[in-house]
Amino acid sequence: MKQMLSPNVLSVLEDKIKLIKSQKGTIYLVGPIRLPVNLYGETVVFKWYCWLNCDEVTEDFERIIEKLSSANLAEFQQSSVLVYGDFEYGDDAIIRFHSICHTGDIFGSKRCDCGFQLKKSMKMISEHGTGALFYLANHEGRGIGLFSKAMAYVLQENGYDTVEANEGLGFVDDSRNYGDAILVLKALRSKPVTLMTNNPKKLEALKSSGLEVSGRQPLWGDVSEYNEKYLQTKIRRSGHLRDKETCPND
Repeated sequence: MKQMLSPNVLSVLEDKIKLIKSQKGTIYLVGPIRLPVNLYGETVVFKWYCWLNCDEVTEDFERIIEKLSSANLAEFQQSSVLVYGDFEYGDDAIIRFHSICHTGDIFGSKRCDCGFQLKKSMKMISEHGTGALFYLANHEGRGIGLFSKAMAYVLQENGYDTVEANEGLGFVDDSRNYGDAILVLKALRSKPVTLMTNNPKKLEALKSSGLEVSGRQPLWGDVSEYNEKYLQTKIRRSGHLRDKETCPND
C-alpha cells in the first residue's frame, strides 16, 4: 500500500510549487532553492527552479506529488533556471536561454562553444547583478537528441557541416522551441530583459511572445581550431548575428 504524504512534507512543498497553464496542460515550477555554484573559483549563490510538463491540470499538489513519486522521472530530462539578484522586480535584468549540450557543458568539448557560453553567461549574470539562465533540457543537438547528435558528429568528421549533418539525418537545422521557457520567464518577471544570444531566432521568440526586450548582448568566444568551422557555419548557414570584435572571421 502506498504511503501517504505527511502534512509537514506537503506544507513545505506546496509553498514552493507554482502552476503555470500552457497549451499542452500545465507546467509545474518548483523553487526557489538556494544553490551555491563554483564559478571560476568563486562561490556565487543563485536561486534555482526546475519545471516539469504535465497533461493534468490541478492545484491539488498532494495528488501531483504522489503521482510523480510512482513515475521514473530520472528517465526524462527536466529543464531549469538559475536566477540571480532581484529578478522579479529589478529594473535591469539580463537572461540567457541555454540549450543543453552533453558534450560541451559536461565534458568540456572544444567542438562547440556551448560550455564556454554556459559559464560565461553565468558570470555575466552575477556581475550584472540581476538575471537568469534558462537551461533547456530538450534542446540537445538543436532539438535532435543526443544519439542523433552523435550520428551528426560522425557525418561532420566526414566533411559535413552542422546544418548538412542535421539535414542529412532527416531533421531541420534547428527544431528548438522556447515556448515553455518563455511561460516560466513570464511567471517570474514582467519587466523588460536583455537577452544574451547570437541567435536571432531566440530574440524573435521573445519579442513575438509579447515580452519587452530592452536589448541584446552577444556571446562569442573560445574560438579554436576545433570549433572555427562550426562557428562560421552558425553565421553563414544558421543566420547567427556576427559580432566583429569577438567572433570568427567570415
